[in-house]
Amino acid sequence: MKRAGTLRLLSDLSNFSGAARLRELLAGDPAVRVRCSPDGRHLLLLRPPGSPAPQLLVAVRGPGAELESSWPPGQPSPLDAFLLPWPARSALVLVWESGLVEVWGSGVGPGWRLLQSTELCPGDGARVVAVAAPRGRLVWCEERQAGAEGPLGPPAVAFSHCVCVRTLEPSGEAGTNLGSTHILLHHCPAFGLLTSRKDLFLVPTVNTWPGLGHILLIWSPSKGKVVVAAPCLGLSHSKSLNPGRGDTWDFRTLLRGLPGLLSPRQPLTVHTWAPTPQGLMWLDFRGTVSLVQPHGGSRTVGTLQEAPASLAGSAALGTFHGTLACVLGSTLELLDMGSGQLLERKILSTDRVHLLETPAPGMEDQEELEARGGLRLLSAVGLFQVGWKTPQSLELPSAEDMVFEEACKYYQRRSLRGAQLTPEELRHNSTFRAPQALASILQGHVSPSALLTTLRAELRDYRGLEQLKAQLVAGDEEEAGWTELAEHEVARLLRTELIGDQLAQLNTIFQALPTAAWGAILRVLQLQPDGNGHLKSHAPPDVWKKVLGATAAGKEPPNGILPPFELLCQCLCRLEPQWLPPFVELAQQQGGPGWGAGGPGLPLYRRALAVLGEEGTRPEALELDLLLGSGRPKAVLQAVGQLVQKEQWERALEAGLALSPSSPLLRSEIFKLLLAEFARHRRLDAHLPLLCRLCPPDLAPAELLLLLRTYLPDELEPPAPFPEPGAEPPLTVGLLRALLKQTGTQGRASGPVLSLYEDILWDPDTPPPTPPRVSALQASDHPGLEAWAPSGQGLYVTDTG
Repeated sequence: MKRAGTLRLLSDLSNFSGAARLRELLAGDPAVRVRCSPDGRHLLLLRPPGSPAPQLLVAVRGPGAELESSWPPGQPSPLDAFLLPWPARSALVLVWESGLVEVWGSGVGPGWRLLQSTELCPGDGARVVAVAAPRGRLVWCEERQAGAEGPLGPPAVAFSHCVCVRTLEPSGEAGTNLGSTHILLHHCPAFGLLTSRKDLFLVPTVNTWPGLGHILLIWSPSKGKVVVAAPCLGLSHSKSLNPGRGDTWDFRTLLRGLPGLLSPRQPLTVHTWAPTPQGLMWLDFRGTVSLVQPHGGSRTVGTLQEAPASLAGSAALGTFHGTLACVLGSTLELLDMGSGQLLERKILSTDRVHLLETPAPGMEDQEELEARGGLRLLSAVGLFQVGWKTPQSLELPSAEDMVFEEACKYYQRRSLRGAQLTPEELRHNSTFRAPQALASILQGHVSPSALLTTLRAELRDYRGLEQLKAQLVAGDEEEAGWTELAEHEVARLLRTELIGDQLAQLNTIFQALPTAAWGAILRVLQLQPDGNGHLKSHAPPDVWKKVLGATAAGKEPPNGILPPFELLCQCLCRLEPQWLPPFVELAQQQGGPGWGAGGPGLPLYRRALAVLGEEGTRPEALELDLLLGSGRPKAVLQAVGQLVQKEQWERALEAGLALSPSSPLLRSEIFKLLLAEFARHRRLDAHLPLLCRLCPPDLAPAELLLLLRTYLPDELEPPAPFPEPGAEPPLTVGLLRALLKQTGTQGRASGPVLSLYEDILWDPDTPPPTPPRVSALQASDHPGLEAWAPSGQGLYVTDTG
């Protein structure tokens, strides 16, 4: 039986303050702008400039005083007005073309009172052409005065606007907080601004340059991005636009970086714009209703039986439960948004009709809860609800109940437990998510277009997989077919829980088709080289968690079956061994608690080393790279020790220098290890500049000499002035000069007090300062006292006579 569209009276407006004036304005002025507060309690009516008084009316449902305002001839009236859903009170924002903003509040005293007044455009000559108030913000498009360089041509005038934003939030009981101005777009055309609950739409107007009249923008503040769309071309591009990070765009630069948008096209012929929860809808002069979704895609919803005659005719668009409602003059048409089919057409008693937005979730009162499920229609007669009515004789089964009943039968057949599943258990048990998702779709929480967008990728993959199987059965391009099939299977297995048969199957694919399997891993993990020998990944954490997860205790895989991480390391070692250390280093950065990286169990570098074989049989180069890239102190010291044994001095020094300043102890240990080698032989002399850079900044010259004395070999005979032929040259003061200079310049004190060894650091062209004299009497009293005492001890005696 066919559904019937109904108009149910919610209020005859008598329960609104100023009901008589409200009916008068709704019946008398077709150009009045009507807005409703998000909680549904306030109605705002704003008449165009030059209209008779009052030009502004705010009516309140229930207790509360209305607000009436008017502006005398010659004094500008507001360009637009908005009702804001502040928790403690209702707020009204008035914006003038000059940039003046007034914020009024109710609930803090009797009636309405002015809370704040400020200027949006402090510069001379700027004027506001459009304004919107998305959640917690005030966004406006202003025209800026041309510079003094002379008259500008039409293209330059077309880009003389900018779009700005300021935060607008309540402060205390009777205050407001208006943030600083941030420019979103420079040098842009004149845009109209429309807002839904999540997005802001920047649409072309009659004043927009014709070459740009087919382009519109969608800004999503919560996502920090802007979508530039050309519906007539089927093109859309997304860019970052987050004022919190200081993002801003020059509109001309933005368009130049987006190919195809400036193809010659006629401007959009729009009669009426309407933001809806599904996106932005518009009605053209042919009677066609189209929809631009928040991601930039567009489609035709349907065509009305009657097209608007001219721009002066009134029209309004709205949606509810997958139904499009369009009021054109005194005609109401209801269309199915999925098929575009006309469901019902009604003739109304008046052509002064306005469609109101449904209240925001969580803000409805009891009357709004009863009216939920329809669209609200306002006229001088009253406030009505547009909805569907099912005949009393027809009892439709609940789709939600049918889903859970069928799911009970399905899960019961698969379950091994004796207890009977019930629909209530499935509703509240988070284990069974599939029936809950399907019930949510059937309830209308997910629109058909959103569902199709979500499933499009899966449907495309399924179709491609069926075509691939048909090719393999026919024997066409077997090698390429098996490779593609392996890639599909690896991607599918990584979306499952990798235990038991799934893990064994993944191992089999890697053994049979390692190249194809690794290609699938590249796509799933989104691995890319960064040009510096490292890898980067944009894969979500859930994917890395499956790849890095170690085998749980008591669930060890059978012999020959490797966990995912070890399997990838083994495959990479066979195909591209030089990329194994960067892959392990990237994996260590992705780890979370219990993932195998940064959690209990073996660290990732040791798991990778285990794949290479036993110690002593591993490829030395790979083992060294894994140890150095691990970031673990013991592993790094082990690697540096191996480099010292191989006398790869430069690489050992670079390994220490590559450590961040946050690892001073590890760098100090590496320095001591290499300093010992420097003291024993002369094979490190060529790398002395690197050793000086590795020297700890807090090491004093005296401490350096004590370390060297510890590492110097014992001398059995008195030192000779020159080494014997063929013998290792000894360590000299000349070689130590650079090291002592490095330590002596760290925090060197000013003044005459010198350290015990600081005279070594003086330039030979400049004589050292004259040492203090010691009197003969004092010297005889203290025969062991020297004039050059260690710095800071104050043990020398000077001649005061």
